[in-house]
Amino acid sequence: MSSKPASSTTSTLYRGGNIHNPTDPLATAMLVADDQIAWIGSEEAASGLADGVGHVVDLAGALVTPTFVDAHVHVSATGMGLRSASLADVRSLHEALATIEDAARRRAGRPVYAPGWDEQDWPEARAPSAQELDRASYGGVVYSPRVDGHSAVISSALAAASGARNHPGWSDSGLVTREAHHAARDSFHEGISQADRRADIDAALNAAAASGIGLVHECGGPMLSSEADFADVLAAGDSGAGPQVIGYWAELVGDEASARALASGMGARGLAGDLNIDGSIGSRTASLREPYADLDDPSQRGNAYLTIEQVRDHVAACSLAGIQAGFHVIGDAGADTVIAGLQAAAAQVGMAKVIAAHHRLEHLEMVDAGGVTALVELGVTASVQPAFDAHWGGPDGMYAARLGRERAGGMNLFASMIDAGLPLALGTDSPVTPFAPWAAISACVNHHDPAQRISAQAAFLAHTREGWRAAGIDDHGYLDLGRPASFAIWSAGNKPGLPDLSPGATLPTCLRTVIRGRTVFDRLGAS
Repeated sequence: MSSKPASSTTSTLYRGGNIHNPTDPLATAMLVADDQIAWIGSEEAASGLADGVGHVVDLAGALVTPTFVDAHVHVSATGMGLRSASLADVRSLHEALATIEDAARRRAGRPVYAPGWDEQDWPEARAPSAQELDRASYGGVVYSPRVDGHSAVISSALAAASGARNHPGWSDSGLVTREAHHAARDSFHEGISQADRRADIDAALNAAAASGIGLVHECGGPMLSSEADFADVLAAGDSGAGPQVIGYWAELVGDEASARALASGMGARGLAGDLNIDGSIGSRTASLREPYADLDDPSQRGNAYLTIEQVRDHVAACSLAGIQAGFHVIGDAGADTVIAGLQAAAAQVGMAKVIAAHHRLEHLEMVDAGGVTALVELGVTASVQPAFDAHWGGPDGMYAARLGRERAGGMNLFASMIDAGLPLALGTDSPVTPFAPWAAISACVNHHDPAQRISAQAAFLAHTREGWRAAGIDDHGYLDLGRPASFAIWSAGNKPGLPDLSPGATLPTCLRTVIRGRTVFDRLGAS
């Protein structure tokens, strides 16, 4: 692929594997010099380089890919979940309460964070109650958000401390949504020390690195975290010790000057991310055209948090400033609102400015074909989470239970989006679902609706290069000469191309993650 480079004491030759790159599908070796890729080529050519480099790594058939991009992450919340009494894997309400009781004993009266419960598959088929949390924690402070993060159960002590009872969304059961949830969450977060927050951030980024992720899009905002938390996450990404971070701050603006000042002051790539149009299907807060099928109440169509006019003004302001705008949107009525707002902004400031700002939408699970067409015309990128379909899609999943099979069957239209020209960037919404890039690609390949399946290569690109493009950066996310040496080494290999992603196949294990020439995760050991 190129002439042989000069030797370098900081160079490493990786050979005997499969190098996934855009120009030579049969390449087996790659030379890294400092923080760049200096050469990619054949095993025969690598033999002539081995004596002139600082280190040689025998890949033993392993696959080398660019590092993945997770396009939607809540970094400190992810780390806090990893260091907490997580309920993500518990199988019953009884087990959840036992986990919380064990954490309360270990923490000796300190607040307990118990995230990630999903009552859908529990035999009790219900959330914990405040009274049960009180007993499990011996009267302590417990904040236990549902897996989607749009509702939570809180103990009586946290209810009293936060004043959640005085806000919309309060329930005497201890289940909180809307402003009551925000009050409880904010009160709980106020008790987290700076040292603990930074430990949470490190834990999350270490987990991302161990999953072969080299860039995360942090989604912060005044209703999600704090300015100090956002600054700490960005600083951790700049440190070089782990994955890079691009930050999005979810706060409304109404004019160009405010957009520029806020984005600049926060160090944010855009005023986007979880700027919520609506909530989630699991918590029954996604904004729907028709009522939830599992509630006997025709008025229950979820929550609409923003109006068309608010969307219009925010998008217009950001477009004039040349800054990305974006929103969290899941329900079909929510999609109607955000599309109408985008179109109104285009009518106000001109379609060209809207397209040039490269706006993005998060989740976009219930948009219809007409909405997809409109978003393509507006130059929008969809930041989607394939694990949502894998976990909750299909005729017997949670989405079908909440919406009915017909409506649930038309969700997460990945193939329709790609066919229409709507760019996709893949992510996890971690801590909602864990870092697992190959599982996300597999979820695209094995979508519950065969008509919405996409190829492994299309999904791979959406989880690598398109993640950079979603942030307006076009020349990252692939392995080639002169590109940053950001790559992951995987247990899958022995043949060119992507690994087997058929149902039941063993997914690759990350062996090493290198970001800008620096090894940030390693199972290979010394080379």
